[in-house]
Amino acid sequence: MLPLGPVDDTGSPYNSPSAFAGDPGLVSLDDLVAEGLLDAADPEMIAVGRDAPSGDVDFGFLSSRRIPLVRKAAARLVGQDPAALDAFAQAHPWADGWARFAASKRADSRGWWDWDGAPRPEDVRVEIAVQVLFARQWARLRAAAAEAGVGLIGDLPIFVSADSADVAQNRDLFLLDAKGLPQVVAGVPPDAFSPTGQKWGMPLYDWPANAATDYAWWRARLTSLLSRVDVARIDHFRGFEAAWHVPADAEDAREGSWVEGSGAPLFSALQDACGGDLPVIAEDLGIITPAVERLRDRFGLPGMRILQFAFGGEPNHAYLPHSYPERSVVYTGTHDNQTTAGWWQDIGEDERRRVAAYVGGMTDEPAWDLVRLAWSSRAELAVAPMQDLLNLDDEARLNTPGSSQGNWAWRLESAPDDVLAGRLAEVTLRSGRAG
Repeated sequence: MLPLGPVDDTGSPYNSPSAFAGDPGLVSLDDLVAEGLLDAADPEMIAVGRDAPSGDVDFGFLSSRRIPLVRKAAARLVGQDPAALDAFAQAHPWADGWARFAASKRADSRGWWDWDGAPRPEDVRVEIAVQVLFARQWARLRAAAAEAGVGLIGDLPIFVSADSADVAQNRDLFLLDAKGLPQVVAGVPPDAFSPTGQKWGMPLYDWPANAATDYAWWRARLTSLLSRVDVARIDHFRGFEAAWHVPADAEDAREGSWVEGSGAPLFSALQDACGGDLPVIAEDLGIITPAVERLRDRFGLPGMRILQFAFGGEPNHAYLPHSYPERSVVYTGTHDNQTTAGWWQDIGEDERRRVAAYVGGMTDEPAWDLVRLAWSSRAELAVAPMQDLLNLDDEARLNTPGSSQGNWAWRLESAPDDVLAGRLAEVTLRSGRAG
């Protein structure tokens, strides 16, 4: 799944104002009604139900109409069960700092470096209560998944927003100027997605300063995520070996350079924090060097293989299934790719022929051909986006790297039917992945 934290103004969960908090947009209003914290007859509730857009997520509607109802429920919880807030804040050391940041941001939308004054204590309590509501609902979801034998894979972005609680409260861990603004920002060099590279804008880490704390913030970050999910996919893994540092005032990412990252000491600390086991998938995509591979393999982390990248013409491409190590995770495509149906429409005839030759003949559903190929590979885990299981074209694409608009909004509006479930079960059984 995508990261669970609050999203930015574009809906991206990869530029979050918190590495720890849950997104209030994910809180179920129906559950809040069932708990007696909202009234279904409330005119605001009726209006939200009536006006809620169908189809893709409308982030403006979410922030202006729906999340205020979550805060209304949270305010009621403050009055009804203050002890629950105190217990949550004590058990989650990040909660009070995040709540102060979120309350301040609601009062002053400027960057934290321009704030003066403190938030109102009652507003801080409401923000803690929002996190209590998120945690309660997520715990129920995870318990239901576990009861059904379903594991959850979470996502840990390597970076956080410059305008975040984490940066505001841990300035010494980041490369910032005297005011608190980034000196250099994260990105990637020019590649197939963008001829000018990608300038993401998030601040980069002062790794010696992080090492001096024995990576305490990172330890807390991973263990927090693993309290919600069973396995964590760490985004942009190559950035831990070396990251692309772009001057903050550069026009685009072409002016960047590679700078050495944390390397093995960070992952040793994370391994220690997890009790010796490191349930992590390394997102080792992009410009991968032998040093990145050595770092991944030293800690026994499975890397990723993307089938859409396998058929460009190299006869023995590393993403072709016959070359996979067992310790890997294969995806038909990720949230950053076209859907497989959209990809198939765009590729040339030569590439189509190579795919057909490899799978032994195509059907009229190329997404399912790649699903079957992924499931039959040696990779220990196979993943397909729901868009591919539904054979949807690029109207359902989730994200286009290098573009800040029109992303993250696709939504599955109803549960898949029994026909799809049966079809997936058959592929899973035939491939020996039934467990």
